[in-house]
Amino acid sequence: MPALSELRLLAQARFDSQLLLCVVLAGDARLPEKFSREDLIPLGSRIRCRLALESASIDELQACLDHLLAAAGNATLMTTPLRQTLCEHAAGNYRILMNLAGELLAQAAQRELPQIDEKLYLEIYSATQSRRARR
Repeated sequence: MPALSELRLLAQARFDSQLLLCVVLAGDARLPEKFSREDLIPLGSRIRCRLALESASIDELQACLDHLLAAAGNATLMTTPLRQTLCEHAAGNYRILMNLAGELLAQAAQRELPQIDEKLYLEIYSATQSRRARR
């Protein structure tokens, strides 16, 4: 992992007395294992905060999605059944939830839909599944 070693060098000037860069690393369970390698121990020792997230529950995903929709100014943009479906298909992963919702939002904006429902979800993702099956 030469890139991680380079990050260590880029993030310091004058031997740690002057930090030039703050880096946030995100990854799966394999990332902490990387820092136990001999060449990455100096970088691993500089990590000040580590947060390991477990899979989110459907209720946690739902709360996140509800909050983001409200903060965006349209809490009713997605129907309740669609929000439930998205949270169930996100497999406890916030990134997957946001990607699914983002794809739906892009399609809804392109079609100028006032609200996103399960019909659009089924249309988009059944077409995606059909394309993957043909490959």
